[in-house]
This record gives sequence, C-alpha cells and structure tokens, in this order.
Amino acid sequence: MASAALATLFGPQIDFPPDFNTNFLMFVRWIHFLAGITWIGLLYFFNLVNVPVMKELDATTKGKVMPALMTRALWWFRMSAVLTVLAGLIYWGNIVASDAHNGGGSSGSVMGSFFLIWTIVVGILYACLIPGKGIFDKGAFIGVVYAAIVAAAAWFFLSLNSHGWESNRLLAIGIGGGIGWVMLLNVWGVIWRIQKRLIQWTRDNATNGTPIPDKAKAMTRQAFLASRANAFLSIVMLFFMGAASHYPMFGK
Repeated sequence: MASAALATLFGPQIDFPPDFNTNFLMFVRWIHFLAGITWIGLLYFFNLVNVPVMKELDATTKGKVMPALMTRALWWFRMSAVLTVLAGLIYWGNIVASDAHNGGGSSGSVMGSFFLIWTIVVGILYACLIPGKGIFDKGAFIGVVYAAIVAAAAWFFLSLNSHGWESNRLLAIGIGGGIGWVMLLNVWGVIWRIQKRLIQWTRDNATNGTPIPDKAKAMTRQAFLASRANAFLSIVMLFFMGAASHYPMFGK
C-alpha cells in the first residue's frame, strides 16, 4: 500500500488523447495562439511604441532606422497574421461542421455568410479611407463609422445564422474571427501595400538623396489610420474569442 501511495505521489497520471482529431485540433489551436500573440504583439508595438518614436527621429536617423526595422517587423507581422487566421479558420471550420452535423444544418451557409459579410466590410472600411481629407481624415469620425459598420455586420451574421443549432462557440468566433479576417485584409491590402513603398522611398532618400514623393504624407496617414483601426478592432476580437468558451451569449 505504501508503494502504491508513493507511486501516486511521484507519478501523476497523464493520459494523452489517442485519437488523431483531438491532437490535431489542439496543435492547430496552439499554433493559432502562438501566431496570434506574435501578430497582435507587433500590432501593439507599432501603435504604442513605433509611431511615437518615429515622430521624434530626425530625417537622417529615420532613414537609417526605418527601412531595416520595418522590413523585418512587417515580415513577421504579415506572416503571423496569415498563420493566425489560417489556423483559426481550420479550428472554427471543425466547430461549424460539428454543429451542423449534430443539428441537421448546413456548414456551407455559415462559412459562406462569414466570408461574404466580412469581406464586404473590408471594402466599406477601405472606402472610408480613400477621401483622406475633411471629416474622413479625422480618426474619431472614422472610429465611430468603423464601429457602426462592424456592429451591423455582427448583427447581420447572427441574424443569418440563428436556426437554433448554432452553438455559442460558432457564433462568437464567427464575429471575432470575422473581425480577424478584416484585420488580415487590412494588413495585406492597406498597411503593407503602403508601407513597402514608404520603406523604399525612405531608403532611396537616405542613400541617394531621392526626394520623397508628395503623396507619401497622405499614404502614411492612411496606413496609420488602418493600423490604429486594427488595434482597436483587436480588442473587440479578443473579447469574442474569449467569450466563445467562457461567456455564453449566443446560441445554445
């Protein structure tokens, strides 16, 4: 009996799940967490640290620091964004398929509404950045507009997927992941598209004295607003991701 007690004390019971699906989904979720921490961490670095620091640098110093720093940081930023969303979609797709199977619903309609709604949102949000002057250059105004558009999209997604078989996890991630999809397309379609040109112009200016184009100022502002929007959207996104398993608001 003493040996059994010692075995229990010094040999905790560990039972790894034997089935492939459980282990695969845990691996996908782990990758989702790792990539997400990298992505959002860099997003907060850009908004909370990099932007104010760059404003304090003189042109010569900025010409040396900015290209090297941003080229590396934006590579990790872009790649981690893709990996985060890809892993998240795989994990969420399994939840959608399971709910649909158990409830006799259609996973295709859920996935279709997800990509349709949130991709349209990206287009509308980008349209708000295009004018770049007047009230459309005010961060507060754009913030209010963005909040209204995202809230409407979330309501629309819930309305289209309210058949009774959808779980809280499916619906909460459908909103949080939708915001993540918007953020991903912002990264690649707005922020990186602009930043790679700004990096090249800054490098050419530092090495060859090539004048930076006049449109660089407007493009810098556009990239800043898109990045700042992503930072605020991430706060909402993280709430819905946490609510998926820990705060039953929707569905069953």
